[in-house]
Amino acid sequence: MKHRIVVLGAGYAGLHAAGRLARRLHPADTEITLVNAEPHFVQRIRMHQLATGQHVARRPLRDILAGTGVTLRQARVVAVDAGHNTVTCEDGRQINFDTLVYALGSTAAAEGHHIAGEQGALRVRDRLRALPDGASVLVVGGGLTGIEAVTEIAESRPGLDVRIAVRGEFGDWLGDRARTHLHGAAARLGITVHEHTDGARLPADLTVWATGFTAHPIAGASGVTVTDGRIVVDETMRSVSHPHVYAVGDAALAAGPGGRPLRMSCASGTPMAWQAADAIAARLTGGEPPRNTIRYHAQCISLGRRDGIIQVVTADDRATPKALTGRPAARVKELICAGAAWNLAHPTMLLPARRRHLAVPHNPAEALTTP
Repeated sequence: MKHRIVVLGAGYAGLHAAGRLARRLHPADTEITLVNAEPHFVQRIRMHQLATGQHVARRPLRDILAGTGVTLRQARVVAVDAGHNTVTCEDGRQINFDTLVYALGSTAAAEGHHIAGEQGALRVRDRLRALPDGASVLVVGGGLTGIEAVTEIAESRPGLDVRIAVRGEFGDWLGDRARTHLHGAAARLGITVHEHTDGARLPADLTVWATGFTAHPIAGASGVTVTDGRIVVDETMRSVSHPHVYAVGDAALAAGPGGRPLRMSCASGTPMAWQAADAIAARLTGGEPPRNTIRYHAQCISLGRRDGIIQVVTADDRATPKALTGRPAARVKELICAGAAWNLAHPTMLLPARRRHLAVPHNPAEALTTP
């Protein structure tokens, strides 16, 4: 009987995990199933572009997975039972697994208009199209999502009264060079910045919430150990309570350099997926799981289509004085986004890896409880 690996979610983390597992494990011994509600891959890092009416390519998952040996199951997951190794879908059907990779990601932390996902971005797009010049748009939240949203909206609709509301100071988490450039870009685009806005009432014709993300509630009811809805994992992305469950991306709570939790981002999700896939493959084939420390190098910020910031950071994601700004930064950001999508769309073009057979004799429980 083949070892059943089920990956939930086909975002950046889920797709990377499924593809890497397919390149590491022999198909004669393993069966890899990827479960996703939508039939296509969503470029989540481009939702601010989609919200302003720009074309964002849709990539069918069946095309992406063709030739990989990964089976796509289009279904919406509604429950996971880690104790009984089952996944329940919206249509009532169950999927059994020996190993689970949970990559269902996150959603907006606040209700209302947001760009945390494709449907939310499309609703913002439709609302923006209906607004006449002179109408007001307020983006709430001064993190990466808020900055990219407000600058994209201001650039694409210069006739609107565009504002951003932040809890502290605008860009206070950036280095001096990057922060100065950010304020200059906001002034150039005509963005009104409201700082220290806790409790303030700021009316607008359209309010877009970008105050953070929260994990889907499915993990909290699955039986695994969670903190703030995120599955607590060790350095190999394995659940600390259920050794046959792994979590990657926004759904996982993993420690980075200095013990700081890895932030919800594509920059975290992709290496987390590699780490989990390599650990699963090693444990199933009798190898030694890698224990690499995931670190950061930069934060990439779009300021519309022709401007940007590449903020160099320390391993634990703290800003340094170094930053690339302006059009060169915008080009670098675009290359990174395009490269991430290309890698996912061409999984068989990546460097080949030896597909190993499972350890003999094979016992799923024993294999996955290996330290």
